[in-house]
Amino acid sequence: MTVIVRDARPEDPADAEGYARVRRAALPWMLATARQVAHDWAHAHPDAHNRPLVAEVDGEIVGTAEVSLAHESPEPGSAVVNVFVHPDHTRLGAGALLLRAAEEHLAGAGATTLYSWVLDEPGFRAFAERHGYRGSRSAHFLRLDLTTAVLPPLQEPPAGVELRTAADFAADPRPLFELDAVTTADEPGDVDAVLDDYAHWLATTWNHPLNDLALTTVAVADGRPVAFSAARTDGLGRYGSGMTGTHPAHRGRGLAKLVKNDSLHRARAAGCTEALTGNDAGNGPMLAVNRWFGYEIRATEVRHVRTLG
Repeated sequence: MTVIVRDARPEDPADAEGYARVRRAALPWMLATARQVAHDWAHAHPDAHNRPLVAEVDGEIVGTAEVSLAHESPEPGSAVVNVFVHPDHTRLGAGALLLRAAEEHLAGAGATTLYSWVLDEPGFRAFAERHGYRGSRSAHFLRLDLTTAVLPPLQEPPAGVELRTAADFAADPRPLFELDAVTTADEPGDVDAVLDDYAHWLATTWNHPLNDLALTTVAVADGRPVAFSAARTDGLGRYGSGMTGTHPAHRGRGLAKLVKNDSLHRARAAGCTEALTGNDAGNGPMLAVNRWFGYEIRATEVRHVRTLG
């Protein structure tokens, strides 16, 4: 079989659907829809030099690659390349061809350090090592069956705190952007991120097709958001936690559990049957929160790094 690697065509719905299908098959613990993929392509930041790639066999998309500079990182030259191959089409060379094309593009765009998430399984790790990548930190995929889970009872907020949904901020989402920026700044990870572009955040986060404003719970104190649990849904009964964060000045009050519990109850009431999330392996507090809800680790991936030059 001949594998052909090419640029994804943003104007072609079949490419978006094929891209999402491969992602769902390779990483079933993450939400992926054609509408989401098309939206991400259309709203990629120009500084990211985003170039989604696909690998085809006989006209069928069997592999994909996320390829971009980490434009939100304060470290110049950082870039991301994540390669996915459909489990039914491995060992055809698609992964190696996608990686080569991605690396050539990123090198030409000025990248010096490449970061790639790799499933913590012998075959995947060996592939990364053969191509010059070394393992660093790890992260877990977690799952909760909402049809059988015994969720904690809904809790009363502490004095001075009230619960709202993100939909209540539809007229002015900026306070949620500011809270997202503060909590993202100290999230564990190899690549630091700085959220300082409100217009881009509106396009890629607030107006993202998976973002579910009605299921996103926000804790408010003194009229300002102080904690939130962002919800994403795919319309197929799957609910994903985009981010759960608490303002540093309000930590230690149990607000992360409070907002996530409320969001999970809302999700189940809305008909969601499966809850998915991911945590950096070093994020002990959030892992403890998810264990408290009954989430179970389903897979682990390891961030791999390669320095160009």
